Amino acid sequence: MKIAIAGAGAMGGRFGSMLAKNGEDVVLIDQWEDNVKAINQHGLKIETDTGTEMYPMRAYLPQEIDEKMDLIIFFTKTLQLERMIQAIKQVIQPDTQVLCLLNGLGNIETMEKYFDRECIFMGVTMWTAGMKGPGYIHLSGDGSIKIQNIGASGEKKAQNLCDVLSQAGLKASYSPDIMESIWWKAAINGCLNAPCTILDCDIQALGSTPQINPMLTAILGEFQAVAKSQGISLDVDQIMSDLAKTFDPSQAGKHFPSMHQDLIQHHRLTEIDYMNGYVSRIGKEKGIDTPVNTFITELVHNKEYLLKAQ
Repeated sequence: MKIAIAGAGAMGGRFGSMLAKNGEDVVLIDQWEDNVKAINQHGLKIETDTGTEMYPMRAYLPQEIDEKMDLIIFFTKTLQLERMIQAIKQVIQPDTQVLCLLNGLGNIETMEKYFDRECIFMGVTMWTAGMKGPGYIHLSGDGSIKIQNIGASGEKKAQNLCDVLSQAGLKASYSPDIMESIWWKAAINGCLNAPCTILDCDIQALGSTPQINPMLTAILGEFQAVAKSQGISLDVDQIMSDLAKTFDPSQAGKHFPSMHQDLIQHHRLTEIDYMNGYVSRIGKEKGIDTPVNTFITELVHNKEYLLKAQ
């Protein structure tokens, strides 16, 4: 299978390298020129808790690649998704399958603007990764993926995608209700990304703070209310239990969430408007009070301003 990873950051590098090691024909596409150059010159440098290896891979800027793809896995930031789709239209065939594994809410609407529903697959992943520099990623912890077809007749194709990913060690399974899973993941991210960014800490440290449970309960209560207005049911007690597991250093505890990596480490704009900010915006539209998520969103935007993020 000819696979493109659109967005060759930390997560794209993890997925691309694992699929390539399993014999898939994988190319990496990224808008960061230094990253593309480093991968092509030296290979992808992968650091784990047990050592470091260089893995040879092909990488391209979006405008450079001109190969037709069977599958495109999107790992851009949500705010960059539409621009990436437009930039790589030359690699898309009528039957190219597209898998969106981005964090945040609202991505399906963007995908439906450009692709036939029968070719669209949405997913969530609990794998983590960190970007150390151009062509250099750090991998730790374990993870999994849930995937569902958006088109009415695509379940078999979704199951086949799960097989391809699982054979590469990525532990993919079919989800009968991916929107519930997407909201669940957004709620997890809404509780980890912005708080770790505001407090400048990793996930384990966040879990050790004395007021963690009241803070998470307040965030999740608003997520639950807004999700309900969208026909999605969220189990706050289950999500609290899931969050407790992420604080463990053997899981995701040592990890700095992607928002922290973007804003604190690299002074880049964040995806807050597609996490806590999405809950705030939809809450306003539906007449649902979301003071906690609105305040968190404002804090992150103010931090972006102070750090001159771009």
